[in-house]
Amino acid sequence: MSSPANTPDPYAPWRIPDFRRYACSWFLMMFSKHVEFAAVSFHFVKLYSPEKAALAIGMMALAQALPVMLLAIPGGQLADRFDRRLILLSTIAITVLSSTGLLAVIVLETPALWIYICLTVGAIGRALGSPSRASLLPQLVPAKIFSSAITWNSTAFYIATVTGPVVGGLLVAMADAQASFVEYFGPSIGGFLTTISKNAAPAFALIVLCRLTAMLAVLMIRHRAPARTDQPVSWESVAAGARFVWRTKLILATITLDLFAVLLGGAIYLLPIYANDILKVGALGFGFLRAADAVGAMCMALWLVHRPPLRRAGVTLVWAIAGFGVATIIFGLSENFWLSMGMMFIIGALDNISVVVRHTLVQMLTPDEMRGRVSAVNGVFIVASNDIGGLESGLVAWLFTPVFSVVSGGVGTILVVIGAICIWPQILKIGSLDSIKPASLAEPDRET
Repeated sequence: MSSPANTPDPYAPWRIPDFRRYACSWFLMMFSKHVEFAAVSFHFVKLYSPEKAALAIGMMALAQALPVMLLAIPGGQLADRFDRRLILLSTIAITVLSSTGLLAVIVLETPALWIYICLTVGAIGRALGSPSRASLLPQLVPAKIFSSAITWNSTAFYIATVTGPVVGGLLVAMADAQASFVEYFGPSIGGFLTTISKNAAPAFALIVLCRLTAMLAVLMIRHRAPARTDQPVSWESVAAGARFVWRTKLILATITLDLFAVLLGGAIYLLPIYANDILKVGALGFGFLRAADAVGAMCMALWLVHRPPLRRAGVTLVWAIAGFGVATIIFGLSENFWLSMGMMFIIGALDNISVVVRHTLVQMLTPDEMRGRVSAVNGVFIVASNDIGGLESGLVAWLFTPVFSVVSGGVGTILVVIGAICIWPQILKIGSLDSIKPASLAEPDRET
């Protein structure tokens, strides 16, 4: 029997003050992002027919994906040359400006083009700051508890994903119901309340407040970056992250598998349409559907953090993504709210296994001096899978139907798993996550 001294402490990361500040900032940024998605997407659902709303939401995904596709690599270069904390602080400030502009755009009822412009500005901030955020975490916690820190970090993400859509949906639903109370006020106040309720301005004000608080949390992080070698900026330096990912086959295999699985199988961007037009549960029902996905992921994260690191991480990853595809198919075909909730719970739980395995491999196999650039490449893959996947889902739903879009995506996910195993059989050989060590820069083509 192992001694208590050898028993992993699942709460060790929370005993580090800088990790607590980091996780608080991460939670607030993700919470505000999900409130923003709920408020903006239901704004489009109210304005357009289901098919046009799907296209508008898909274009919203594109507006947020393009900046990351174009700027994540420069953001990684910044993260490896300068103080990652200060870069993160500056880029959160950009998102504060974008959310303030979005609040003004919604209240003033300007054309939808301005919504896309504000979303794009916010995405620019996230694109430049995301590599610094990802590569800062290994500097805040010891390597021996990094897998636990990743799991808790994903837990914070999923708590935000639970609460953000529910709060966003609740604020939209309350805004819709506000008109019944306007009769109690005078004409001038009543007219003001009508404008506020119609546009759900409180949701957008909450977004601004969350991002200001996230800035404060990062400002309070005491970690200071060690001195770095001043390397000249060159194409060789910029491309080093992509080249490292290409040569480190385990990283390439896992992030590519996750890319195509989520790109094809993600139903998240169509949830507002499912909630409003298929399941008939409205904005609040959307919040609970989105929360079910996050509750599943959070439960999985809590289970993972209280047990030893995955011993056969590769096999577990493959089965998790295949199950993700099956649950997506069932969700796409369901017309029962509770069955749909159950499938979203399973989707979230299985997706979190992929998150933990992928992020642990990316950060632990990468030397610190390259973590910014490699995190940038990983960020491009994540955004391509999530936001470009949202665009793909919206376009297919517009051309065919939302149900066809979700079901065909689930089938595609299962086919991607089979293809990935054929191309990279070494995925199945990934062992315990606590045995992952950084690859040497002199080791090309590392596979295990």
